Amino acid sequence: MSDDRFGARLRAAMDSRGPLCVGIDPHPSLLSAWDLPHTPAGLERFTRTVVEALGDRVAVAKPQSAFFERFGSQGIVVLESTIRQLREAGALVLLDVKRGDIGSTAAAYADAYLDPASSLRVDAITASPYLGFGSLTPMIEKAIATGAGVFVLALTSNPEGPAVQHARTPDGRTVAQTVIDEVSQVNVGVSPLGDVGIVVGATVGDTGHDMSLLNGPVLAPGLGAQGGRPEDLRAVFGDDLGAVLPSYSREILSRGPSVAQLRDSLEQVMDACRKAVRPIG
Repeated sequence: MSDDRFGARLRAAMDSRGPLCVGIDPHPSLLSAWDLPHTPAGLERFTRTVVEALGDRVAVAKPQSAFFERFGSQGIVVLESTIRQLREAGALVLLDVKRGDIGSTAAAYADAYLDPASSLRVDAITASPYLGFGSLTPMIEKAIATGAGVFVLALTSNPEGPAVQHARTPDGRTVAQTVIDEVSQVNVGVSPLGDVGIVVGATVGDTGHDMSLLNGPVLAPGLGAQGGRPEDLRAVFGDDLGAVLPSYSREILSRGPSVAQLRDSLEQVMDACRKAVRPIG
């Protein structure tokens, strides 16, 4: 398969920079902790510092779109700039937007985030399958056609998630298992890694779900300030951790605004993640 595909680029980035995604979440509490104003200017200073500290060191950066959108059009301008700066620094950009819709609306979301002509174009997005997995077809098709990726929500760690995700379908599988199985079908035969991944919270524990045929990346948020530890990953995913991408945000970002301290925190977390995903034996 072409090295231009997202899965191949992600595999190369994880091998060269390490198995880590850093969320860029300009949460109001972080802006305050950094002594920054809650304005587009404060947002821009926050993201510029994060990119300077981490952009050339981390495999994947994950801006949370909502924390930019809350500043309106000026926030989107900062998001566009942040995406551009991260890509120039060599990081893959996963935009956390969790979009999910049908038909032409899903296609429009795909154009917004995955079309090379868009100023918001990123390497991958998060998406919600809860209007039916088929509703994501326009996003997945666009991603594959343009060398991008999609991470589909499967097993999330929020307390409300299991009521939907663990519900049983008529064939006896959980809703989450049907999502995992559908993604597995998209990734059949793709090497070295499929372009469509899933999102599984690092704190969900042993869920009893089968991910053995996924052949795609697994984004594992919830580490650090949200309570998850790298050693918890094996309880969730077993010993096959080669495609797991641990994700941290506040644990690292709280060390700012010092660039040196952000980098030091990144190195500590990276070391822990490398040890956690290292094969046994």
